Amino acid sequence: MAVYILRRLGLAIITLLILSIIIFLAGQVLPGDPGRAILGPFAAQSAVAALDHQLGVDRPLVVQYWTWISGAVHGNLGISYQYRTAVAPLLGSALVNSAKLAIFALLLIIPIGILGGVIAAMNAGRWPDRAISLTGLSAATVPEFVSGIVVIVIFADGLKILPSSANAGPGAPFGTQLRYLILPVVPLVFEFFGYIARITRASTIEALESDYARTATLKGLSRWVVVRRHILRNSLLPAITVIATQTGYLLGGLVVVETLFTYHGVGLLIYDAASQKDFPMLEAGVLTIGVIYMIATLIADLLSTALNPRLRTGITG
Repeated sequence: MAVYILRRLGLAIITLLILSIIIFLAGQVLPGDPGRAILGPFAAQSAVAALDHQLGVDRPLVVQYWTWISGAVHGNLGISYQYRTAVAPLLGSALVNSAKLAIFALLLIIPIGILGGVIAAMNAGRWPDRAISLTGLSAATVPEFVSGIVVIVIFADGLKILPSSANAGPGAPFGTQLRYLILPVVPLVFEFFGYIARITRASTIEALESDYARTATLKGLSRWVVVRRHILRNSLLPAITVIATQTGYLLGGLVVVETLFTYHGVGLLIYDAASQKDFPMLEAGVLTIGVIYMIATLIADLLSTALNPRLRTGITG
C-alpha cells in the first residue's frame, strides 16, 4: 500500500509540474498588457513600461516561470494586479466560500444519487428505474444558469421564502449561511444527480448479476442485505471516481452559479482575474484547482483500493 501511495504521489507531482507550465504559458498568451490594464487606456506608455518592469513581466519567460513556481512552492503566490495585495489571502477566502458550497452540495448529491442509482438497479426495466433515469437525464441536460434563474424566480421573487443572493454576510450564524446556500445548491443537485445515479445503476446491475451475489441470495439473505453487505462495496467504485472529479469542479468551476448568486468563490475570482488580466491571481487560482483535483483523485484511488484490494496489485479479473 505504501508503494502504491508513493507511486501515485509521484505521478501527481509530475502532473502538477506539467499543469503549472501549461498555466503559465497560457497566461502569457492572453491578450493585454498588465501595466496597461492597471493604469488604464490613457496612461502614458512610459508609465506602463515602468510598471511592467516593476511587475517583472518584461523579463525572460524562463525567469518569470521560475520566480512564480518557486514562490508558489513556498506559499508566495505573488501580488494581485487588480487588488494590489497578496494573492494568497484573497484566494484562501474564496476557497473557503467555495468549500462551503461544495460540501453542502455533496452532502445532498452523494446520498441522493447513490440511493437513486441503487433503487433504479434493483427495479431495472420497471417504472422506478424509468422514472429515476428520465429525471436524472432531464435534470442534467438543463444548463445551470437556466435552473438557477428558475429557482430564483420561484422561491426568491415569487414565494419570497429564500434569498436570491448566496452571501449571508460576515459573521452570520451557521443556520443562516445554510439558508443562503440552498438556492445555489439546487442547480448543482439537478446537474450531478443524473451522473452519479447512472454510474451507480450500471455498476449495481453488474454486481447483482455476479456469482457472489447469486451465492449470497441462495444462502437466504434478503435482497437489501445482499446489496448492503456485498454489492455496494464493488458498485460504488465507479461512483467514487465520478464524485472525486465533481468535487474538483464544485470547488473551482462554478463560475455561472457563483456569478448568478453573487457568491465570492474561486470560480468567480478566476473569471474576474482573466477579465482584468490579473495574471498572478489567474495562475494561482487555476493551479489551486489543479491541486484540489489531484487530492480528490488521490483520495478516490485510496478509497477504491480500500474497497477492492486487488487494485493495489493491478489485478482486475
